[in-house]
Amino acid sequence: MDKIKIAHIITQLELGGAQENTLYTVTHLDPQVYDTYLITGPGGLLDQEAAAKLGDRLIYIKSLARPVNPWQDLLSLIRLYGVCRRHRFDIVHTHSSKAGILGRWAAKFSGTRLIIHTFHGFGFNDFQKPWTRWFYIWLEKITARISAKLIVVSQENIRKAQSVRIGTPGQFQVIHSGIKVASYQNLDLDIPAEKKKFGLPPSDPLVGMVACFKPQKAPLDFIKIAKKVSEKMPTVKFILVGDGELRPDIEKLIKELSLENTVILTGWRRDVNVLIQLVDIVVLTSLWEGLPRVILEAFVSGKPVICTPADGVKEVIKEGETGILVDFHNVDTFAGNIIWLIENPAQAKKIALAARRVIQGSFDIDVMVQEQDCLYRDNLR
Repeated sequence: MDKIKIAHIITQLELGGAQENTLYTVTHLDPQVYDTYLITGPGGLLDQEAAAKLGDRLIYIKSLARPVNPWQDLLSLIRLYGVCRRHRFDIVHTHSSKAGILGRWAAKFSGTRLIIHTFHGFGFNDFQKPWTRWFYIWLEKITARISAKLIVVSQENIRKAQSVRIGTPGQFQVIHSGIKVASYQNLDLDIPAEKKKFGLPPSDPLVGMVACFKPQKAPLDFIKIAKKVSEKMPTVKFILVGDGELRPDIEKLIKELSLENTVILTGWRRDVNVLIQLVDIVVLTSLWEGLPRVILEAFVSGKPVICTPADGVKEVIKEGETGILVDFHNVDTFAGNIIWLIENPAQAKKIALAARRVIQGSFDIDVMVQEQDCLYRDNLR
């Protein structure tokens, strides 16, 4: 029996949940059943890892990049079509907004049997200009028509898509974004020694956020929250794990607010499972999301979460029970809740324990791969 030939297409292999999960899927589908390829634009932090694991099954489209550029995007479409035509994939599975649109049309034009897209979050959001939002919705609506299945990471994503008439109910399937649960449990760590690496006294409370530095994540709000908290509790420290386009703005704000000894910027890190053990509270200030991976990481690590009610977040956080929800940009309420959790450690522990029960068995990355495998086989039949 011939193997099923499948290509996953993603805009760029940045260090993020969607990218890491896509690479994990490509490298963990049964090699006896699937002949897997990964197609992406160059320049991502995961490129080297992907090349080592995939060899010539990693295909770069040099013109494929995040910013909208009509000529480059047209060139990317032509090149994607050429790759799909040459390899004759049985399945093309796309991820992210740019690759999701271009990749699916390239697959359609080349005669691919099964076209699937995963929404890790939407390219449109309530914070865009109306015409920009409308245009992205229109692109998703027409491209959904050539898609056999639309995977979402939460039920909330289905509700949002249906509210703007993207796809039909029968097209959608929820497959939760997964993490390697075992890598966050039973770690043998010397917490004081780990904190000392960042110049942190062992006894100082630590608040953390893991996010790329882009407008979607609103990282400047995190710095403003740090200022509010430090005014009332000077011993509390903040750690921001990630990097990106807003780093100069973040560094400037830290200096303006005199937070050089309060906020730590770690840059990109591959040891989030270790760093998250050091914090007392996990914060996320995102404006829109699919289902943020860091919340799952916090849950399984036993850390209480304070975050915004962005899309799929509301599916796993029940206010006051499994976490605390704060409205977008509400810096004062974020700060107040951080202080309350620090002053009420029993309540913080109660929330963290309730949150840990939420993800038992449902969000493991290997379960995610198995569910995709079943989806592929069922739909090819």
